[in-house]
Amino acid sequence: MNSAWQNPEMKQRIAKRHAAETRFKAIGFFAVTLSLLFLAVLLVIMLKNGISGIDWNFLAESDSTNAADAGVWGAVKGSIFTLTITLALSFPLGVCSAIYLEEFAPRNRWVELVEVSINNLAAVPSIIFGLLGLALFIQIGGLPRASPLVGGMTLALMTMPVIVISGRNAIKAVPPSIRDAALAVGASRMQAVFHHVLPLALPGILTGTIIGMARALGETAPLLMIGMRAFGSTPPEGFTDNATVLPMQIFLWSDQIDQAFVRNTSAAILVLLVFLLVMNGIAIYLRNKFETRW
Repeated sequence: MNSAWQNPEMKQRIAKRHAAETRFKAIGFFAVTLSLLFLAVLLVIMLKNGISGIDWNFLAESDSTNAADAGVWGAVKGSIFTLTITLALSFPLGVCSAIYLEEFAPRNRWVELVEVSINNLAAVPSIIFGLLGLALFIQIGGLPRASPLVGGMTLALMTMPVIVISGRNAIKAVPPSIRDAALAVGASRMQAVFHHVLPLALPGILTGTIIGMARALGETAPLLMIGMRAFGSTPPEGFTDNATVLPMQIFLWSDQIDQAFVRNTSAAILVLLVFLLVMNGIAIYLRNKFETRW
């Protein structure tokens, strides 16, 4: 047996495997390094151009035609309102859809068609959801244009397929023995799912929610279609007031002729990055808090 591992052919095969592993590790290290390098270059450029523009006036004021008086509070408040509506709609609907499709739905052609449709919706360009929101919520529903309510509902349509797909994958990853053990001690199917399967799948579901909300935070195309690029000198007071969001504010300032807005654009990008890090930090904390090992 030992002689089989010592012959030249086997040694050559083992050497090839080790070489392939070494190449894969090198490629992976290069990919991670390149990604971090791009992020570092972005941060350096933004910090160089925008850190001097971040002060209390910039954080506490809304948009203005004068670059020195312009701030991001109106856009930040609009983003908070919009993402609140997005999360309130997409998370429960997405999780309930994932649970039904994975645990309770019959295996037939209609369910397969729904599954294919959800997978396709996750890949649809975001501007299509903007057109859908414009037609469905504004033209047919009569809801106020350029409001966080319509913006949140539109982004919820875009985010929900991502949550459904990640939720189904997280539920599918729970070992069948967990379900069988719950059913064996007398639990109903509903109790087995909500008391045992769902808590174990929750970290994966929250990971998908983080990805979906991060995508929603950076979107401009669907919000552009529903009019959330309006100039607002005062922050919104409610979900139906005219508002804009941080990515749209960055887009508007970057299009200004006045070079003084360049600093404001870079400063707003830094605020957006901090906003994203805080949101992801909260989500990761909740994911780790509810994580259960089996």
